[in-house]
Amino acid sequence: MKQILASALIAALPFVLTGPSQAAEAMNGDQFERYVEGKTLYFGLGGNAYGVERYLPDRKVQWSFLDGKCKDGEWYEDAGQICFVYEDNPNPQCWSFFRDGTGLRAVFENNPESTVLYEVEQSDEPMLCYGPDVGV
Repeated sequence: MKQILASALIAALPFVLTGPSQAAEAMNGDQFERYVEGKTLYFGLGGNAYGVERYLPDRKVQWSFLDGKCKDGEWYEDAGQICFVYEDNPNPQCWSFFRDGTGLRAVFENNPESTVLYEVEQSDEPMLCYGPDVGV
């Protein structure tokens, strides 16, 4: 899977380097839900693998930084943005999502100058999540 993700990141590199189209309109909650529900999306940042999120029914999600540690959460629409809250952080993380080419572009609205993610792969399979830490 890492090889597929690496290939997808390389294929997306020209788009990342040239930048997104400014004409795209942000997705609303219904559009976002239709696009993501039941999928696992892998995201890249600046040509590197960044993370993966599984979109479950009823706007539930599961996120991982590709390290096998998964966080449960949920998303909702607020003022035209898609906001996420997770079990370990109740502060909303709000994004604007755009359809670009064959995938999504996500702009982190809490600090739009710092993070723009690109969808590099999607799957119908669940993501890898290890159980809770065990031991002493």
